[in-house]
Amino acid sequence: MDATMTSWREDIVAGFRQLQDTLCEGLVRLEQSCNGSGFVEDAWERPGGGGGRTRVLSEGAVWERGGVNFSDVHGEVSRGLAEQLGTTASSFMASGVSLVLHPQNPWVPIVHMNVRHFALSDGTQWFGGGIDLTPHYVVPTQAGAFHRVLREVCDAHVVADYNRFKREADDYFFLPHRDETRGVGGVFFDHLGREGHGDWDACWAFVLALGNSFLPAYVPLVEAAKDQPFTNEQRDWQLHRRGRYAEFNLVWDRGTRFGLVSQGRTESILMSLPPEVRWTYDHQPGPLERDTLSWLRKDVDWVNH
Repeated sequence: MDATMTSWREDIVAGFRQLQDTLCEGLVRLEQSCNGSGFVEDAWERPGGGGGRTRVLSEGAVWERGGVNFSDVHGEVSRGLAEQLGTTASSFMASGVSLVLHPQNPWVPIVHMNVRHFALSDGTQWFGGGIDLTPHYVVPTQAGAFHRVLREVCDAHVVADYNRFKREADDYFFLPHRDETRGVGGVFFDHLGREGHGDWDACWAFVLALGNSFLPAYVPLVEAAKDQPFTNEQRDWQLHRRGRYAEFNLVWDRGTRFGLVSQGRTESILMSLPPEVRWTYDHQPGPLERDTLSWLRKDVDWVNH
């Protein structure tokens, strides 16, 4: 790794580690306000270089399963990783924070966030990440509020483009075999800072700001819906929608594939999967559920809805 890349490493790793702490503190406050529990931390080391902190919340008052992971790994580029990245570099460094929360109440959306930095021994490095919302039941006002927070953080940073990042999220968080988006999207970007996308300081500032926008974007939605009554039928629909989430993560998600081909820690990689799911042959949704399905499409203008 060149000197410039190495000099960035400590600041990036420290920033991501602090972000994990901030996110967990905010989520624990909400859990404890409902007499729930906190996260269990599992510190781990990666064979070949680096490690991380996996923090998992199970059977909580608000979330049935949740995880907030910090990782900082490095090592040789395996054949599988080289093929995935299209590189001839011999070694890599990767650090970041990833988060997935599966709520107890079907009216509270699933949420995902990831912010990361990646560097190769050939001198290339970049940022990537995103935040997206996966409601079991789409509530347009809820989706609009979520997207407006993301637009505001993008508008505050010259290197960010909400409209472009929103389109990339629609394209990325899509299940081609179902012809539906995973949820109501959010923002997604990759290779930021790699090829003239603004200066490095500005890219790093945006990535941290996006990570810190998670709690303001998501927590109000949770507070508004966590105590809403739900039926057995709505719980059943929640389990079916979790099945779609599992399909995406196992078949299409790049982060899952990267973790596996880079010999990452399997328990941490698959932490994003929900604890219970359901697949029913030829499942026939009811009217309220069909309404949600009608919203699972690209190019919805949620900000102005």
